[in-house]
Amino acid sequence: MDESKESISLPVSHPDEPSIRVVLLPRDTNSQGTIFGGIILSYIDLAGAVEVGKTTRQKVVTVGIKEVSFKAPVFVGEVVSFYTTTTKVGNTSVTVHVDVEVWRNQESIHVTEADLTFVSVDENGHPTPVVASSKRINRSKNKSR
Repeated sequence: MDESKESISLPVSHPDEPSIRVVLLPRDTNSQGTIFGGIILSYIDLAGAVEVGKTTRQKVVTVGIKEVSFKAPVFVGEVVSFYTTTTKVGNTSVTVHVDVEVWRNQESIHVTEADLTFVSVDENGHPTPVVASSKRINRSKNKSR
Protein backbone atom coordinates (compact mmCIF):
# COMPACT_ATOMS: atom_id res chain seq x y z
CA MET A 1 0.00 0.00 0.00
CA ASP A 2 1.51 3.26 -1.11
CA GLU A 3 0.21 5.89 1.30
CA SER A 4 1.60 9.18 -0.03
CA LYS A 5 1.41 12.75 1.23
CA GLU A 6 -2.27 12.86 0.17
CA SER A 7 -3.36 10.99 3.32
CA ILE A 8 -6.07 12.80 5.27
CA SER A 9 -6.73 12.10 8.95
CA LEU A 10 -10.15 13.03 10.24
CA PRO A 11 -11.44 13.29 13.83
CA VAL A 12 -13.67 10.50 15.13
CA SER A 13 -17.16 11.77 15.87
CA HIS A 14 -20.35 9.84 16.58
CA PRO A 15 -22.78 10.17 13.67
CA ASP A 16 -26.48 10.65 14.36
CA GLU A 17 -27.64 7.60 12.40
CA PRO A 18 -26.10 4.11 12.35
CA SER A 19 -24.69 2.70 9.12
CA ILE A 20 -26.54 -0.53 9.88
CA ARG A 21 -28.89 -1.80 12.57
CA VAL A 22 -29.68 -5.50 13.19
CA VAL A 23 -31.59 -7.72 15.60
CA LEU A 24 -29.57 -10.76 16.60
CA LEU A 25 -31.17 -14.19 16.85
CA PRO A 26 -30.68 -17.41 18.85
CA ARG A 27 -28.62 -18.90 15.99
CA ASP A 28 -26.03 -16.15 16.67
CA THR A 29 -25.25 -17.24 20.25
CA ASN A 30 -22.13 -18.83 21.67
CA SER A 31 -21.93 -21.48 24.40
CA GLN A 32 -22.39 -18.75 27.05
CA GLY A 33 -25.77 -17.73 25.64
CA THR A 34 -24.55 -14.34 24.43
CA ILE A 35 -23.95 -13.26 20.85
CA PHE A 36 -20.82 -14.80 19.32
CA GLY A 37 -18.06 -12.21 18.84
CA GLY A 38 -17.50 -13.36 15.27
CA ILE A 39 -21.07 -12.40 14.39
CA ILE A 40 -20.50 -8.90 15.76
CA LEU A 41 -17.20 -8.74 13.87
CA SER A 42 -18.86 -9.63 10.56
CA TYR A 43 -21.39 -6.82 11.03
CA ILE A 44 -18.55 -4.42 11.95
CA ASP A 45 -16.90 -5.28 8.62
CA LEU A 46 -20.18 -4.76 6.76
CA ALA A 47 -20.84 -1.41 8.48
CA GLY A 48 -17.31 -0.29 7.66
CA ALA A 49 -17.85 -1.13 4.00
CA VAL A 50 -21.08 0.89 4.02
CA GLU A 51 -19.12 3.86 5.39
CA VAL A 52 -16.41 3.51 2.71
CA GLY A 53 -19.19 3.56 0.11
CA LYS A 54 -19.84 7.18 1.12
CA THR A 55 -16.32 8.06 -0.04
CA THR A 56 -15.88 5.91 -3.15
CA ARG A 57 -17.93 3.54 -5.28
CA GLN A 58 -14.86 1.52 -6.17
CA LYS A 59 -14.40 -2.10 -5.17
CA VAL A 60 -12.76 -2.26 -1.74
CA VAL A 61 -11.44 -5.09 0.41
CA THR A 62 -10.79 -5.23 4.13
CA VAL A 63 -7.05 -5.42 4.70
CA GLY A 64 -6.85 -4.94 8.41
CA ILE A 65 -8.59 -4.54 11.69
CA LYS A 66 -6.32 -2.63 14.01
CA GLU A 67 -8.16 -3.40 17.20
CA VAL A 68 -11.50 -4.75 18.35
CA SER A 69 -12.61 -4.11 21.93
CA PHE A 70 -15.54 -6.12 23.27
CA LYS A 71 -16.73 -4.07 26.25
CA ALA A 72 -20.08 -5.69 27.12
CA PRO A 73 -22.10 -8.72 25.98
CA VAL A 74 -24.92 -8.58 23.46
CA PHE A 75 -28.04 -10.65 24.10
CA VAL A 76 -30.53 -12.37 21.80
CA GLY A 77 -33.24 -10.05 20.55
CA GLU A 78 -31.36 -6.82 21.18
CA VAL A 79 -31.25 -4.19 18.47
CA VAL A 80 -27.59 -3.57 17.68
CA SER A 81 -26.54 -0.30 16.03
CA PHE A 82 -23.25 0.12 14.16
CA TYR A 83 -22.11 3.76 13.96
CA THR A 84 -19.27 4.52 11.56
CA THR A 85 -16.91 7.39 10.90
CA THR A 86 -14.23 7.74 8.25
CA THR A 87 -11.04 8.65 10.10
CA LYS A 88 -8.52 8.67 7.26
CA VAL A 89 -8.49 8.71 3.48
CA GLY A 90 -5.15 7.70 2.01
CA ASN A 91 -3.91 7.21 -1.52
CA THR A 92 -5.32 3.67 -1.83
CA SER A 93 -7.02 3.17 1.53
CA VAL A 94 -9.85 4.37 3.72
CA THR A 95 -9.80 3.87 7.50
CA VAL A 96 -13.06 3.63 9.42
CA HIS A 97 -13.91 3.65 13.12
CA VAL A 98 -16.97 1.61 14.16
CA ASP A 99 -18.84 2.00 17.46
CA VAL A 100 -21.38 -0.68 18.35
CA GLU A 101 -24.24 0.05 20.74
CA VAL A 102 -27.36 -1.66 22.07
CA TRP A 103 -30.40 -0.13 23.74
CA ARG A 104 -30.83 -1.86 27.10
CA ASN A 105 -32.74 -0.82 30.23
CA GLN A 106 -33.64 2.56 28.75
CA GLU A 107 -30.04 3.47 27.95
CA SER A 108 -27.53 3.14 25.14
CA ILE A 109 -24.75 0.68 26.01
CA HIS A 110 -21.44 0.89 24.12
CA VAL A 111 -20.61 -2.80 23.57
CA THR A 112 -17.84 -2.90 20.98
CA GLU A 113 -15.56 -0.72 18.89
CA ALA A 114 -13.07 -1.32 16.12
CA ASP A 115 -10.85 0.40 13.56
CA LEU A 116 -10.71 -1.08 10.06
CA THR A 117 -8.70 -0.33 6.94
CA PHE A 118 -10.10 -0.93 3.47
CA VAL A 119 -8.09 -0.76 0.24
CA SER A 120 -9.48 0.14 -3.16
CA VAL A 121 -8.63 -2.54 -5.72
CA ASP A 122 -8.80 -2.85 -9.49
CA GLU A 123 -10.30 -5.73 -11.46
CA ASN A 124 -7.13 -7.78 -10.84
CA GLY A 125 -7.22 -7.23 -7.08
CA HIS A 126 -4.31 -4.80 -7.05
CA PRO A 127 -4.41 -1.61 -4.94
CA THR A 128 -5.56 1.42 -6.88
CA PRO A 129 -5.94 5.09 -5.89
CA VAL A 130 -9.17 6.03 -4.14
CA VAL A 131 -11.42 8.03 -6.45
CA ALA A 132 -14.01 10.19 -4.72
CA SER A 133 -17.62 9.43 -5.57
CA SER A 134 -18.88 12.67 -4.03
CA LYS A 135 -17.69 15.93 -2.51
CA ARG A 136 -16.92 14.16 0.76
CA ILE A 137 -13.14 13.91 0.24
CA ASN A 138 -12.95 17.53 -0.93
CA ARG A 139 -14.88 18.70 2.15
CA SER A 140 -12.52 16.66 4.33
CA LYS A 141 -9.45 18.28 2.78
CA ASN A 142 -10.92 21.69 3.54
CA LYS A 143 -11.78 20.58 7.08
CA SER A 144 -15.31 21.93 6.73
CA ARG A 145 -16.85 18.58 7.62
